[in-house]
Amino acid sequence: MTPLKPISRILIVIGSLLMISAYFVPLWQILMWAPQYPEGLEMDIWINTISGDVKIISALNHYIGMKHIEVEMFPEFQYMIYIVGFLIGFGLLAAIINKRFMLWSFTLLLIATGLAALVDFYLWGYDYGHNLDPTAAISIPGMTYQPPLIGTKQLLNFTAFSGPGIGGWFFVVAASIIIGTLVFEIKTN
Repeated sequence: MTPLKPISRILIVIGSLLMISAYFVPLWQILMWAPQYPEGLEMDIWINTISGDVKIISALNHYIGMKHIEVEMFPEFQYMIYIVGFLIGFGLLAAIINKRFMLWSFTLLLIATGLAALVDFYLWGYDYGHNLDPTAAISIPGMTYQPPLIGTKQLLNFTAFSGPGIGGWFFVVAASIIIGTLVFEIKTN
């Protein structure tokens, strides 16, 4: 069991502590623009809630048969604080244990958690954009309104953008530091 280099331990601690930002800033954002909303509408997804123009977006979406957006429709909000806390703790433990297998484990755990989060968000968006009320005020046969997973998508007269919020970018930086540290450990062995 190979010990880590001192700089690697420091980088693991830095990467782990960056994830604390998830408790204070939005992790994801959805932005929408249309001719009647040139200033745009914004929905921020936090670790345990949503904020922004949620009521307006929800009301507009209801016209095309989408469900109202409410915090209760996201069961993930009940346990996300624990998942992020576990990731932070595991990273700090990896630095304390000072073994390369822990860095491997932490890296794989971060990648798996990130992929699981994206899959979960995709499935939520699919359900939200496909399971429409057939008695909605505006109904276009065959039309679905799944928001983009990442990037921009045209939905009727709205341009929708979905991507990391400030906290999401902190996670990207943290994961990059951890992956880079693993690559550094492998290459300098």
